[in-house]
Amino acid sequence: MRKIILIGAGGHAKSCIDVIKSTRKYKIIGILDKDKKGRFENIKILGNENYLNKIKKKTSISVSITVGQIKSYRLRENLFEKVKNLKFNLPKIVSKYSLVSKKSSIDQGTMIFHNVFINSNVTVGKNCIINTSALLEHDVTIGDNCHISTGSILNGGVIIGNRTFIGSGSRIKEGVKVGNNCIIGMGSIIKKDISDFSVIKK
Repeated sequence: MRKIILIGAGGHAKSCIDVIKSTRKYKIIGILDKDKKGRFENIKILGNENYLNKIKKKTSISVSITVGQIKSYRLRENLFEKVKNLKFNLPKIVSKYSLVSKKSSIDQGTMIFHNVFINSNVTVGKNCIINTSALLEHDVTIGDNCHISTGSILNGGVIIGNRTFIGSGSRIKEGVKVGNNCIIGMGSIIKKDISDFSVIKK
């Protein structure tokens, strides 16, 4: 099993830990968090993200960012760039309980949670969260630093720009393009293209 360190000890991290353990590929050796000490989910808190500077020569250790993303992408994106610059491996992690087409592509640092379905010819960018029970139909494209929330449905050919949040239970019509830096509220039904920096409230 490969050694992995997590960054972020909040509610989202609890789900991430469960996903990581389901793969049976990684041994979690610690968590980094700037506000907490002791243990989290029975895993030792090693310090804050600056701990990585001390061990950066040990490149055999992987890192996963377990900070959530709802109001802003910035923290996750900044942590991702910092870890990447320190030359740590940021693996894609796919739950044992999800189905991902072999004809699809998932980039580094992205986590696919439980009961996700990803069909043929889907592309998912770097440092994304594809949360529990999301459905990505054929030919969907998702940019970097996105969060596709629980139970969302992205129909065929949908394009999601970089740094965009799709709220729980949202439905996006086939072929629709959602721009960069958008926030799509929970339960939204999107039938037409959405421009960059849009905020959609149901």
